[in-house]
Amino acid sequence: MIKEFSHNRNNVILNFSLNYCKTSKELLESTGFYTVLKHYIKQQKKEDALLIERLETFSQERELSDTLLELFKLLLILDTEEVKNLNPDYQKILDDTTDIIDFVEGLYFYWRHLERYALIQKDNITSGIEHNQFIKASNNFANLILTTYRLIEHNITNTYPNVYRQAHAGINVGFVLSHVDVKLPKQYKILTEINTINKIILTPPFIMYPIMNKREGVFKEVFKNPLKDVAINTNHFFCYPAKVGEFLTHIYFHRDFLSQGIALANLFELATQEDIENQSPDLIYVFGARNSDGSKETVFYDDKDNDLLVGYVSNTENIDYFGYMKKMILTLHNVKMLNRGHLPMHGAMVNITLKSGLSANIAIIGDSGAGKSESLEAFRTLSEDHLKEMKIIFDDMGTFKVEDDTVKGYGTEIGAFVRLDDLDMGYSFKEMDRAIFMNPNRINARVILPITTYQTIQKGYPVDVLLYANNFEENEETIVLFNDPEKAKATYIEGARKAKGTTNETGVVTSFFANPFGPLQRKDQTLEIIDKTYDKLFEKNIPVGQIYTKLAIEGFERKGPEAAALALFDWLTQNKK
Repeated sequence: MIKEFSHNRNNVILNFSLNYCKTSKELLESTGFYTVLKHYIKQQKKEDALLIERLETFSQERELSDTLLELFKLLLILDTEEVKNLNPDYQKILDDTTDIIDFVEGLYFYWRHLERYALIQKDNITSGIEHNQFIKASNNFANLILTTYRLIEHNITNTYPNVYRQAHAGINVGFVLSHVDVKLPKQYKILTEINTINKIILTPPFIMYPIMNKREGVFKEVFKNPLKDVAINTNHFFCYPAKVGEFLTHIYFHRDFLSQGIALANLFELATQEDIENQSPDLIYVFGARNSDGSKETVFYDDKDNDLLVGYVSNTENIDYFGYMKKMILTLHNVKMLNRGHLPMHGAMVNITLKSGLSANIAIIGDSGAGKSESLEAFRTLSEDHLKEMKIIFDDMGTFKVEDDTVKGYGTEIGAFVRLDDLDMGYSFKEMDRAIFMNPNRINARVILPITTYQTIQKGYPVDVLLYANNFEENEETIVLFNDPEKAKATYIEGARKAKGTTNETGVVTSFFANPFGPLQRKDQTLEIIDKTYDKLFEKNIPVGQIYTKLAIEGFERKGPEAAALALFDWLTQNKK
């Protein structure tokens, strides 16, 4: 059973099923309020705050948290003069109210800068709320926080503010948990005890501050089950059941990384209870269990006996970055696709219709920072002059399948995880009401946005044009096609690009097939499928070439992808019938 309130790292979790506060008095008497109060005082002491030292002199031999809690309860119904008359012990602290006002403001600021989550458990409703009232309850809780804060401040100052700022002080995210019966092999049975998320309420913009802002290294394939000796406290984990492409994926994450798990809602379609009940997942990912020696481990395992791909990343501060969550999931997806004879593609693919009526399905391939997402952004910004409609099939990872005597592209994600620097500033502001921001104050700041639908990414679009994103070389022609399939394969397999700081790489680097998420670990298997896929592209006379985005060339970070997009529009007009 998940406890009433927990405070982990920079997040708090309220279990509304066990306790839901409806009045200011209930709020101040709750375990959650007292816990936050103590954490704030502890944090201030670490920073050697003079304010705490002064307040502690008034508290005398009592814990400061107990003194202030009792004072706040009185200030719900009495002003400072009435409190002093009732209890002379508060005379000194209330004679000059500057310190107590500063403390209240600091505590309120501290609360609002925590990541705040609330949950209900459908199959264990006690004194909390029913799940169909969750949205209303979330709004009422936000109003309760504001009301309590303002009431206490009014009774301290005996004045009302001239300007009211309706700051979002309630929960950032609410989610409904339930226990769902799923089919898992016996060696994974402990995972069936973990509660499954089946509803999420996001209040964007949601801004989170993970410890890390880039991913390091690659995921290693191991040949024994990495979960065999891992201890998992099922009360500390949640399951996000996702549709990753065509695969049902159970993503189990530790509460320390709740923000990373919830952010999945903007990236992968949340599976329904009907999708998962009594069904076997295709992929399993455990994110944030602890190794006994505290070591970092980022591995995956192909459980052939159970036709199951298993990912595991151990609990260390070094993995507190969404790239470790997203990219392992895509690695599992890609290995599964390779096992089925299909080719995972690292890049972006769109179905565009120009105002002239011409339509094409364009795929741009490249590793992190090569310019694939930036080219999509350029297409979008040029839409007023050239584009009638654009459907995103994939933006980061997709799959090419040889079907119906042609090559078709399929997607994996309904969202995009992109660098803020690579988006037009106005676009990111316009999308704030749907966005999840990560470390917006740091290099490699990211935003996760929903950009397409599950129906679109799973439709299957024939590839009309395939281009490799060259981000570091200049060329007289922006688009250059290959006549020789072997030269085309060699360029794509080399996977050259100039790193842009999205990982720990620097300079011009290469990665096998521009895809270190499955193909790199399965080179021989991938090469066979590359031959089959590219031979079919050339057999059907599908244009295969390079597009020079210049993204990594100084001064061309925006102009390069925009020029590439214009060149592509011109090329399509001249060559696509």
